[in-house]
Amino acid sequence: MAVTDATGRSLLPRTRKTRAMLAVLAMASPRPVLRVQLASLLWSRREQEQARASLRQSVRELQDGLLPDWGHLFIADRHHLSLRGLGLSIDTVELTDTPAVSMDLLDKFGERLLEDLDGLDPAFDTWLEEARERFSRRSLAIGESILAASGGPLATIEAAEHLLAIHRQHEGAWRALIRSHAELGNPEAAAGCYDRCCGALAEARDGRRPSPETEELIGRIRAQAASASSASGSAAQETAAGQGSAWRSQRGGGSSLRVRVAPLRTLGEDRNDGLAIGLAEEISAGLSRFRWISCVPAMSWRDATGGTEARPGALAYPWELPEADLMLDGTIQHAPGRVRIIVRLVDLRAGGEIVWAGRFDREMTDPLALQDELGATIVARIDPELLRHEGRRMNRARQHDMTAQDLLLQALPGIYRMEREGFVAAGRLLEASLQADSSNSVTHGWLAYWNLLCVGQGWATDPAACIAEAGRLAERAVMLDPGDARALTLAGHVRGFLSKRPAEAIALHERALGLNPNLAMAWCFSGFAYSYIGDHEEALRRIKQAIRLSPADPHMFFFDMALVIVHLMRGDYAAAVEAGRRAVDLNPLFSSTYKSYLSALGWMGLTREANEVRDRLLALEPGFSLAQAVERSPFLRLEDVNRYAEGLRRAGLA
Repeated sequence: MAVTDATGRSLLPRTRKTRAMLAVLAMASPRPVLRVQLASLLWSRREQEQARASLRQSVRELQDGLLPDWGHLFIADRHHLSLRGLGLSIDTVELTDTPAVSMDLLDKFGERLLEDLDGLDPAFDTWLEEARERFSRRSLAIGESILAASGGPLATIEAAEHLLAIHRQHEGAWRALIRSHAELGNPEAAAGCYDRCCGALAEARDGRRPSPETEELIGRIRAQAASASSASGSAAQETAAGQGSAWRSQRGGGSSLRVRVAPLRTLGEDRNDGLAIGLAEEISAGLSRFRWISCVPAMSWRDATGGTEARPGALAYPWELPEADLMLDGTIQHAPGRVRIIVRLVDLRAGGEIVWAGRFDREMTDPLALQDELGATIVARIDPELLRHEGRRMNRARQHDMTAQDLLLQALPGIYRMEREGFVAAGRLLEASLQADSSNSVTHGWLAYWNLLCVGQGWATDPAACIAEAGRLAERAVMLDPGDARALTLAGHVRGFLSKRPAEAIALHERALGLNPNLAMAWCFSGFAYSYIGDHEEALRRIKQAIRLSPADPHMFFFDMALVIVHLMRGDYAAAVEAGRRAVDLNPLFSSTYKSYLSALGWMGLTREANEVRDRLLALEPGFSLAQAVERSPFLRLEDVNRYAEGLRRAGLA
């Protein structure tokens, strides 16, 4: 929720209950709302007199905040309150009342209505859900109208993607998307849209599967593609490597990386095939939560060997199968009361190059709990390893062959290293990726993160413009795909760190973790947000969870930097210094680490080390000062800002 005047001055009330009262009045404008109705909505668990007194207090707060310039818009009499008058513009009213429909209008419905006002009161929550439902119905009508009026497959694809960005489980839009790609002669893209459809429907509360109509459509498209391939006879002529290359070429590089999770082989006499199957399914489900990864159905050992019975020892890696980029396989060994799982990720496009391998030893207690814990751990470690591997692979590729996804992946190593020249080049690659595919929520999220880091490093020539661009890109990422956990948590970090709105950031991080509890980045970013509001113990718990999930993360220096901040705010300066040393060793170019590390050194009186750290900080950010540190600080509590600043002062920062 935002309230501004023409000069950009914020008039948003300080307390959430007063904001909620203003929201109800705005949604009802210009109609008046009964005072008793507002009291029952916002203070339903209080006695009548208490509720009325609280309402009077909110009325006074709003009057004080709007006067003298805008007080005339808030009209209060004995029984009613209303918001109306010249000079008042309310976006939700304009969106729902306008008769004209357009893509731009539809896109404005992408954000969750009043997402920062959840959980105020049970009665208000009910009102808010009803308001969101009305909002959703309006966006659905607009989207369906645009889709029905679209002419030709290209226009239909654009209209369907815009509708699906808001109504992710709209199966009619998915069918239109699948059909249009097939009409353009791209059955692989149609199959990819079908996979996305399955994933979207599975996220629904009832865990739906595609309808018979959708299954019949994709079945017909696949049959036609197979018939055409058979008629040409070209498939039989290609080599194994050629098939994989042709498949990637047909799907245009793909918008996601396709990973096959093979059943884990159980070794030894004490077999437990249930754990092997369940763990493979758990890993598949976890990987499917990452927007840039697409899991293809697991291949059974019987399928792999072509035999009539399972023969694990006879498995040959399926280099000739082009429908997956990488494959995860592994083994399970049982011993009395213990189990050892070894998994490895191999690149099918590179003849079986091992991308990552991990060994996990656990006590065999509750099989289901073990399956959940191991699945989450393995999935969390695979995501950053895949990002790092794909980035390196793209750096070896030829520039003119690159798709939007390839350009995105090529940018990531430059972001991880934080070396200035490579970082600037990464920004250019992300912008090129966005030009190639302006509908990719993942690219929007990473470019928002790039702008955030640019400000944090002190590299932005125009910090205000960078902050505004980070906010715009993050919001756009969420609008394009509200189910993209990485985009949500990146948007949250932008709001928490740059916009200094940590309460809103926490709401976005919680939505991200609800969608993907294995995303280590979301745990770390949510830890930052809790630290910003002063809950440093919860912040520490969340950052430690990020480290447990991804102990070899390419951004481990970022996780350690988060620990420095939290330990500093908890007054555990020794732990802050220890984490600061680790973070600097992992990445000596990340200037944000030095700031909280330097403050902890100042509190401990370690003058010699503080002088060295201060000099290294100023080499990365010349002219950085105590005033700048305070101005950029996202902490809400004055005591936290003072603790940070006093440590820097003691360490000799100008």
